[in-house]
Amino acid sequence: MRRSGGLPVAFGGLCAGSRQFRISELTGTTTNSLRGLAIASGNGLGGKVLTMSRPLSVADYPASRAISHEYDASVGAEGLRSMLAVPVVVRGRVRGVLYGALRQPLVLGDRALSAAVAAARELEQSLAVRDEAERLMDVAQQQPSAAEADPALWEEVREAHVDLRALAHRVADPQLRRELLSACGRLARASSGGTRVPPGRKPVELSPREVDVLACVAAGATNSSAADRLGLRPETVKSYLRSSMRKLGAHTRLHAVVEARRAGLLP
Repeated sequence: MRRSGGLPVAFGGLCAGSRQFRISELTGTTTNSLRGLAIASGNGLGGKVLTMSRPLSVADYPASRAISHEYDASVGAEGLRSMLAVPVVVRGRVRGVLYGALRQPLVLGDRALSAAVAAARELEQSLAVRDEAERLMDVAQQQPSAAEADPALWEEVREAHVDLRALAHRVADPQLRRELLSACGRLARASSGGTRVPPGRKPVELSPREVDVLACVAAGATNSSAADRLGLRPETVKSYLRSSMRKLGAHTRLHAVVEARRAGLLP
């Protein structure tokens, strides 16, 4: 937001419930007056955004008649005047609010608003992916009898595992990407009963993209459809598949999938 929107101050926070959020992330501030501030639904600019679920802005925060003024002391201590706020909405629910601000009473233009909305959309995608990863981990940690009672359960998990790995490479946040791939690995180990390495044999180590390709193959994808799903060329998919088969000591695609599951690399 600061780089692309010309906003020297940016901050925000995620909701702890449906009625409030706490400001936890700040950049460009010079005081701690806003850090940890709890914003209640309907109060101030952010609270109004939380209630209305749409972007709002004010040209002069302390003088604005469009918002209530419970947080004027904190905003004033930071010297902020012009401000915008954008909701972070995931599956129809506001999960947080992002702010951008100036220290002059000016009307914020389209550039600033567009940057704030783009930042919110990126965060929404990251939160949606993280939510799905947590849901799948919950499924994987169910009692083994659940899979025995409904074999289709693991097929759903395996299909979603492919989607999550593909999404991980589209997430802009590198830390979230690492967390997501780590969660996929835990999911694979949990659903396969953990890594089982025969005595005297070293654990198999595949690259993230090799695992991506094998996950698609395990879901029944052809090289062409795997390439489309992963954003790769078919020739690149073939290369990753050959490499993973060599490392796994497999002679066919199906054999590679079986060995990868035995090694705890796929669910």
